[in-house]
Amino acid sequence: MSGSDDEDDHAEEALEEVDDDGNQRGSQNYDSTIIDDEDEDDEEEDAYNYMDANDMNSQLANTNAITEVQDQSFDEVKFPADTVEEVQAIWNAFLTTASSREAAGEAIYASLFDAAPSLQVLFKTPRAVMALRIMSGINSIVNNMSNPSSLKITVETLGFQHLDLEVTVPRVIMFRDAIIDLFEMELGDRLTSKAKIGWRSILNYVGGAYIYVRVNYAERLKIIASSWATANNKIAELVAGQQEGEEEGEEEEEEAQRNPDRKTTNDLGKIPDTITIPGSEDRETEKKSTMKVPTTFDEMFMFNSAVMGFGQNMWMEEILESFDTIVKNVSNSYRLQEECDTLALRISKYKGTVNLAEFKAVMLASLRSMVPKDWNSAHEVAWTWLWSNVERMLKSLMGKPKVQEKALERFLMSMTEDNQNFFRRELYKRFFILAPAGQDFFKQSTTRLYWLADRVVEMTIEMYRDPRKSVEQISTVGLRHVGYGVPTEFFAPYVTGAVEVVRSMTSDETAEDAFRWSLSLIARMLVRTINEGSTAVACAPRGKRALWMLNITVGTQSISPLYWAIESGSLETANEMIIDLLTIRADRDNYYYGCDDLFERHRDVIFRLSSMAEVLLPTLLDGLIWRSRLTKHGQRRVNYYIQHLLMDAEGKFCQALEWLVDKQDPVIVCHPVVVLFSDLLWTRAALRTFLLGRCWFVFTLIVFFTSQAIMQELHDGDITDVERIATFGLRSFIYLGSFCPLLYYHIKMSFKDFKSGSLNRRLGIPVPQYFGDYKSKVSALLVLALAVMLIQEPILWCLQYKDSSASFDLSLADFCFQQVNLYNH
Repeated sequence: MSGSDDEDDHAEEALEEVDDDGNQRGSQNYDSTIIDDEDEDDEEEDAYNYMDANDMNSQLANTNAITEVQDQSFDEVKFPADTVEEVQAIWNAFLTTASSREAAGEAIYASLFDAAPSLQVLFKTPRAVMALRIMSGINSIVNNMSNPSSLKITVETLGFQHLDLEVTVPRVIMFRDAIIDLFEMELGDRLTSKAKIGWRSILNYVGGAYIYVRVNYAERLKIIASSWATANNKIAELVAGQQEGEEEGEEEEEEAQRNPDRKTTNDLGKIPDTITIPGSEDRETEKKSTMKVPTTFDEMFMFNSAVMGFGQNMWMEEILESFDTIVKNVSNSYRLQEECDTLALRISKYKGTVNLAEFKAVMLASLRSMVPKDWNSAHEVAWTWLWSNVERMLKSLMGKPKVQEKALERFLMSMTEDNQNFFRRELYKRFFILAPAGQDFFKQSTTRLYWLADRVVEMTIEMYRDPRKSVEQISTVGLRHVGYGVPTEFFAPYVTGAVEVVRSMTSDETAEDAFRWSLSLIARMLVRTINEGSTAVACAPRGKRALWMLNITVGTQSISPLYWAIESGSLETANEMIIDLLTIRADRDNYYYGCDDLFERHRDVIFRLSSMAEVLLPTLLDGLIWRSRLTKHGQRRVNYYIQHLLMDAEGKFCQALEWLVDKQDPVIVCHPVVVLFSDLLWTRAALRTFLLGRCWFVFTLIVFFTSQAIMQELHDGDITDVERIATFGLRSFIYLGSFCPLLYYHIKMSFKDFKSGSLNRRLGIPVPQYFGDYKSKVSALLVLALAVMLIQEPILWCLQYKDSSASFDLSLADFCFQQVNLYNH
């Protein structure tokens, strides 16, 4: 059982909101029964009077009906006033015997584990946090015993938070007996028989309600899942997920080898976020439409919020951003609570009034619009039930983050250097006592351990200040811990140790609660990230096998397990992953080959392997070859999958050959795959371009020699006009056809490198990076030589001299030669 202190404060309010929305509890299939204690006779003191919701007739019920776990119904129960007083008196007496709320929670937590060690598997939260939750949950139940409606709502909310736990009658009995035994041990004779019966009854009622909610609300969960998929055009994804386990067959690699021409698929079972559903409207009508019709729930929600006058409520966008996660994890209490906690932090940053009922109105209107055919009263009840529980979870946190942030900030600012050193030392001392095996994962220096402790403290306050950024950072840290292989079991004792140290350092309960709540949230996020990021590839279905090895996404962060293995030096693991990716598998309908997925996810995989793990290159290249096991006339068929080595995703030439040549490894260059695709690249594309380029260069070189040397030595005597014109034309061709293109190329490349900052320092002078190629250096020298020639070009210097007897406008007569003296000297 878990809960929060504020749930009892909001119980009546939540009930009134449900009633105001017109959703009567009797229509929610609760089989409501109102129990009145109308008879005051002595012999009926310990009996419970039930009133059935159908006929509203009073009837007596024996006490034994409550002292047994009732998991077949979930009714409103009104306990006798004297029983309520006894139960509440025992609870207050127990709290009085404990030094604090935390101590009371620790006592309950310890009694549960001592009485039933098997229950430990149900609790994944740190002990210090879980103990307080159990205590708070029991406290809210006891405080609402006198109000049947509030009690039912409180228990229903707690049951909603336990949907993913395997609550059974034997476990409820173990939990109940452990609590009562604890009271007997702590209170002794003060625990009367009437109080004992009352506690037995209320705990049976709560435990039975948990079981009932878990079993009987499954239909609501199905309605929510199906209607949500319809609202977001993902019904195909939902159906595929349900049938995934049924359609998976045995691997048929031999079939894949026998029929290599069969169509392959690399869609990895992905379903696009939106699926276009064709409508019956005319295309001309669609063209005339001036507004885009909403096709997803988010689009419809934004449209309806604007129409209903809630467009200025920016906090709605925060809930909308998390709503998909909330709906998908409605049966996962830990994930749901985590999302509601982070959502409450983000909402707390908005000023003004936050009316959650407004979101509910827009949500239901949007769902009715997106699920028009299937929507009925069952959908209305299911979605109202979902939002009512989420709303209560959010309301229990409203107003707390700001108060907790101030208290925690005040505590951290008051810490001296001695306090900080005390926290650092005690944290690891208590952690190693709680989890001795954790020492194997903290083999760093003391400085490193102290830095980690400081980061923990910083993250607790940053979670309040900037929750969105903190969530991304925590996701990144969690994904890194996937590679470290840290067991998630160590996070709970780590949090417990940190909370105990803070408790010993301050008497401010608000600051302690703030630290505990924030650190618990961080730990839950890290555990979830590690669990989601740790994928057992061997258990992956064929359609998702490659995806699990190439991309793990948690929140907005993603990593590649393949690259992680390479960067961490686990080359054997990376080698097995590459082999697995490039193994052809098949079922009855499709082939599965991870080549496309590998190069789409990592376009630079050749470069990465060349620079960091050259030993893996042969494995990768071997995986791009398929050889038939059948021979015909002494030969067998071989398939080479070299598309991604020739062309990248944008349709441009890939740099794979350049990367391989830079390694200067003859073994790699002589690999059959490299030989084949390099020969294809040379014969089909590069040869013609190369020859044309070289021919152009040779032609310009011949023109250059002709204009500079041959034309001057054709004969002795004066140069004719024809020779002058020919010289002028040839030199113009050199400057325009060779010098200008080369000059443009170097200006463009230099500007590009300076703009991107790709510079190399030579004697303190920034030099563009492209000059690292010797061809670029030679080309730059050629441009410089042509520039010097152009500056000293005799024709340009002789333009100022005219010869009236010459028929050509640019006279280069003897007079010009004598004055300028360029040709002869």
